[in-house]
Amino acid sequence: MKATARLAGVAVLAFALAALFAATAVASPGHQKPQHPSHPLPEAVFVQTNDPAGNSVVAYDRASDGSLSEAGAYATGGLGGALEGAVVDRLASQGALTLDRESGLLYAVNAGSDTVTVFAVRGNGLQRRQVVRSGGDFPVSVAVHGKVVYVLNARGGGSVQGYIRFGTKLFPIRSWRRDLGLDPEAAPEFVNTPGQVGISPDGRKLLVTTKANGHAVDVFALNRFGGIRGAATVNELPETVPFAFAFDPRGRLVLTEAAGNVATFDVNGDGTLGALDLKETGGAATCWIVAIGSTFYASNTGSDTLSGYDVDGGGLLSALGDTSTGPAPIDAAASADGQHLYVQTGADGGVDEFRVNGDGSLTQIGSILVPGSAGGEGIAAS
Repeated sequence: MKATARLAGVAVLAFALAALFAATAVASPGHQKPQHPSHPLPEAVFVQTNDPAGNSVVAYDRASDGSLSEAGAYATGGLGGALEGAVVDRLASQGALTLDRESGLLYAVNAGSDTVTVFAVRGNGLQRRQVVRSGGDFPVSVAVHGKVVYVLNARGGGSVQGYIRFGTKLFPIRSWRRDLGLDPEAAPEFVNTPGQVGISPDGRKLLVTTKANGHAVDVFALNRFGGIRGAATVNELPETVPFAFAFDPRGRLVLTEAAGNVATFDVNGDGTLGALDLKETGGAATCWIVAIGSTFYASNTGSDTLSGYDVDGGGLLSALGDTSTGPAPIDAAASADGQHLYVQTGADGGVDEFRVNGDGSLTQIGSILVPGSAGGEGIAAS
């Protein structure tokens, strides 16, 4: 029976690899045709509680004016976790809850049980499809590009594990795993664990921020199937704490530095970063960032503000001003139409609701409290 099950698993994985090969053979990573989810996504916002006693995702309906109303709570089948020293964000990361709009799947990390949950978004609810091992210790961030998924594990010196998605299931690929080689004893833990994993828009680079543990952005080259090729190019950014990032429409990196900066870079073919611009936010603990086209909003966690910026065709930043938030803004998500922005406030477990105006300014339209999520992290919007 065990041999039969093992052969069946190999056959499924082989089929998944064949499907991935067919997809990548049609178009290069930068020229894939847009795909549409088999189930249209609702206008919704999803928030992760990261409860160490039992993690869950709370779903909210989004009204036409952007206001939220609770639609249901869904257990992940795993446990939340907390890094030593963390207060308003126990994971100290970006991307703990990641929505793949093309496939209609939602990925949630279970840091306390070293797993990732795959949900299918169905109407106003979620259906749990899989709970898979993260390939390391304390998963904190998930990145998606087509059928390729990577998970960042924060403890044990940090690691990334790659997967192929087939249908609603993830299949780990052993050769798509890399240790980051960070100092596992560096303290305090919450500023010395890696902060985010992300895949460049063309699918050719995997990026990881190391925060204060190396002060670097590690860039791995990916092959045509999404697998890691060789060792990382380590881009050291001395005297900064590179935390989180997003990409502009031209594929440029827009990075937060916790010392209070937002910076832009070209991601070169050899994995090096080419500095373009840097602006001081004037806020404390500038850690999280969200993109709406070429406009970006950075969370100043220690100042209870958001700093807005436009990025022009040359990667230069123009400040749009600051907007007040609730206590300790952390992770944020924008609606697919770019008309609304939702910001977690880690100190009280809330979500601030904003309308995005034509000039990039923000108007607050309300705020909600998410049950049991103070200090939690992870938000996504459709």
